[in-house]
Amino acid sequence: MKLNVVSPKGVICSVEAESVTFPGTEGSFTVLRNHAPIMAMLEKGDIVYRIQGEESRIPVAKGVVNVSHNVIDVCVE
Repeated sequence: MKLNVVSPKGVICSVEAESVTFPGTEGSFTVLRNHAPIMAMLEKGDIVYRIQGEESRIPVAKGVVNVSHNVIDVCVE
C-alpha cells in the first residue's frame, strides 16, 4: 500500500507499507492491503507502519486519514 503523510511543512513520508496503525479518535485501528475505503480523524499518538517487517513511527498531534484503493493519504499537525 502507498502511505503518504503530509503536514503544513511538507511531505513527512511517502513509502510502500505492509500495514499501518493509526491513533484514531474512536480508538486505534490498523489498515492492511485491500482495506475498505475509510476516512477517519486522528488524535495524539503515533502512526506505526511496517516495511518488510520493520516498524517505524511518526508522532502526530492530530490529523485526518483517507484510505482508498490501497492508497493511504494522511494530513497531520
